Amino acid sequence: MMKENYEYKISASGRVNIIGEHIDYCGGKVMPAAISLKNTIYVRDNDSNMINISWTTLNDKVSLQIDKLEEYRNLKYGNYQAGAALMWQRAGHLVKGCDMLFDCNIPFGSGLSSSAAIEVSTIVALATIAKEKIDKVEIALIAQKAEKEYAGVNCGIMDQYASACGKKGNLLLLDCSTLECEYLPLNLGDYSLVITNCNKPHSLIESKYNERRLETSKALKILQQVLDIKSLSEVTNDQFIKYGYLLEQPLRKRVAHIVSECERVNLAIRALKKGNIKLLGNLLNESHTSLKDNYEVTGKEPDALVLAAQTHSACIGSRLTGGGFGGCTISLVKSSEIEDFKKHVFDTYYKATGYKAEFYDCEISDGIKIEKI
Repeated sequence: MMKENYEYKISASGRVNIIGEHIDYCGGKVMPAAISLKNTIYVRDNDSNMINISWTTLNDKVSLQIDKLEEYRNLKYGNYQAGAALMWQRAGHLVKGCDMLFDCNIPFGSGLSSSAAIEVSTIVALATIAKEKIDKVEIALIAQKAEKEYAGVNCGIMDQYASACGKKGNLLLLDCSTLECEYLPLNLGDYSLVITNCNKPHSLIESKYNERRLETSKALKILQQVLDIKSLSEVTNDQFIKYGYLLEQPLRKRVAHIVSECERVNLAIRALKKGNIKLLGNLLNESHTSLKDNYEVTGKEPDALVLAAQTHSACIGSRLTGGGFGGCTISLVKSSEIEDFKKHVFDTYYKATGYKAEFYDCEISDGIKIEKI
């Protein structure tokens, strides 16, 4: 298919989360950023009752009937698009027939939110074809609804919000209870952010992600018997010390991660505002340890990848980013030594696991972009 035969070029970004992992669905503050790896859709009106989907990377073609969008949950490809279109339609928006060509350079199963980028860009494409006004926050909320109610991943709002509302050169300090968002310029001084894929694919539906959601819900109900709280992110360290005994394992460990990770987000805000990048690096290391020991969402490969990074002298911090059980790590590395760092990590990780790590050179970017072709 010739891309120039389409009317619009729509893109939505993947995201990386600097710190605040598994905090969004617990109502706390997170610190993601949109990245220049994107899902791009070339779209045109087709004056029919069908959404026809094709891909630059797949031979498959899928056609979705607009009045039967409920029926496509089990598609191998196209189910995220169907879910996004259905939830957009149910929210009272016009869904017009169109042809969509998907071109995604976010690696699937990497923990960089390819699914959120697909959902957000699909909704933006539908809104653009229907000539509707773009409300980024509404789009993020409806995209999250598609992931939860259609794809079956009981996710928080962070991924879709970052994909829709990202701002070039800035982190988003997002309060997941109120959706208040502050943009923080990312100034790392002599250091750079390196994103590395362990190349062990993961699926949040097949993993224990939903199990962690259930565990945190159980823990919240128990603590609400003694604390006036709406979410686990409100639990202070002193309160956890006092009432943690009420929680049996593994719930106690899960809450230990939430409480400590919320505090790390607060410390990271101060570190960034003061330019204390080494403190930020220490917080990344602590976050990974908690994800490994308390939240138990890492695994052999991510742990080996983080260890390989942490043992290089130019690295001041490294951790798993994303839902877990595979995917990517982020590392803070002295900019002048990045190539040596990459070689060390690749060799060390390959020796430990037999997997070849992959590095992504990407920038902190805007979330949604709409271009008339």
